[in-house]
Amino acid sequence: MEDLAVTDWSGRRVLITGATGLVGSWLVPRLLRAGASVVALIRDADPQSELVRSGAIARCTVVSGRLEATEDLERAVVDHETDTVFHLGAQTLVGAAFRSPLATFESNIRGTYQLLEVCRRHADLVRRIVVASSDKAYGEARVLPYTEEMPANGRHPYDVSKSCADLLAQTYAKTYGLRVGIARCGNIFGGGDLNWSRIVPGTIRSALEGRAPVIRSDGLYTRDYLYVADVVHAYIALAQKLDGEGLSGGVFNFGPGTPLSVLQIASQILKIVGREDLTPVILDQARAEIRNQYLDSSKAARVLGWAPAHTLADGLASTVAWYRTFLGAAG
Repeated sequence: MEDLAVTDWSGRRVLITGATGLVGSWLVPRLLRAGASVVALIRDADPQSELVRSGAIARCTVVSGRLEATEDLERAVVDHETDTVFHLGAQTLVGAAFRSPLATFESNIRGTYQLLEVCRRHADLVRRIVVASSDKAYGEARVLPYTEEMPANGRHPYDVSKSCADLLAQTYAKTYGLRVGIARCGNIFGGGDLNWSRIVPGTIRSALEGRAPVIRSDGLYTRDYLYVADVVHAYIALAQKLDGEGLSGGVFNFGPGTPLSVLQIASQILKIVGREDLTPVILDQARAEIRNQYLDSSKAARVLGWAPAHTLADGLASTVAWYRTFLGAAG
């Protein structure tokens, strides 16, 4: 990541919600290396989080709290004089949203407007906000790839939660003048993701343990797959540009532009692990999921100078190496 164009963040005080998640665990060290002071809002202690395992959490100020609790957000922003917010905190699993939509709406919708409202009240402190969104915010589209001009049109619980969060962010930008940027990424993968129901970590673990990977869909759903280091670069690039004029409330897509089916990504993982003898088990039980999605990232390239710095093969190889170490698998 050191080769990426990141300005000096010395003197900036950054609040990251969801800091112990996959992206947060990579974003925090990058900002620390750039000189930022980082405040991490954490709901539950998770000793398996890469943020904890790497030791980076020891260099952060930790605020224990919930996105839905105004007083916790007030402490994080006011007591620590936050000037930049990366809002990553969310319930991120499509399956969990299907089973328990209320919990997802509380976290992803209520949590977003509570945070934005605290930032509005303290706009003298908060200068820039990046909201981590998803391609799911677009909902089902007849024409692909998604472009930023398409409306937020989610229909299933998780998708709706992201659509609503994005519309709230745009409201606070348009009505109250907050400097907010919305980052919509495809499927993010990388070392540190311990949600084994996801195709990349689940397939890697199965392969390393010599078990056939399980695919809950029919294997033909297509997605963008974006390496976490490129996501970190995207979020920082967007935050840096928010200091200029004309971007507040804007949406930016971040993806590799080469969608793959679930079976294709599983096949690549099995090849890297050296277990092409394993045949995936197809359950064909996916529910409340969009069948085909991928993003046009030309706006990010044009305005932010962003493009993925890692090929899919390189990103997957690095990810497999991380899980070999984490799982204690033989090399």
